[in-house]
Amino acid sequence: MLGKLVVATCLIASTVIIHAGGLTLVMSRVLHSTRQRDTQIWPLMWLVIRVVWWLIALHLIEIAVWALFFWWQQCFSDIESAFYFSGVTYATIGYGDLVLPKEWRLFGPLEGLAGILMCGLSTGFFFAIVFRMYVMRTNRGDS
Repeated sequence: MLGKLVVATCLIASTVIIHAGGLTLVMSRVLHSTRQRDTQIWPLMWLVIRVVWWLIALHLIEIAVWALFFWWQQCFSDIESAFYFSGVTYATIGYGDLVLPKEWRLFGPLEGLAGILMCGLSTGFFFAIVFRMYVMRTNRGDS
């Protein structure tokens, strides 16, 4: 049991590290983009689209880490099932049509907890970027 908790902690830590590193990369690019003070609608829209895709890519990478672990541990018969389970669990949808074997079932709630925290962090990050763009536009007097 203790060994599995250590493994779960490592999976959660890797999720947080991937997300923190990804957000740092996105933030540096966003700050570079917004320094140009371009407040026209199309460049701002393109920036929002790029940020959303980066965030989705980050979450998919994190889901893949969990899925590959579940597949490696033979919790599911195929990689598709592992990815499906991991995605549903990470997003806290929890259909329940696939479940982990009894010895790994603690990993489901832990992945869900990590997923909801990372989604919340992404939401806050996205809000901060949109708010920054709004402030730039209003300070410049654009509508």
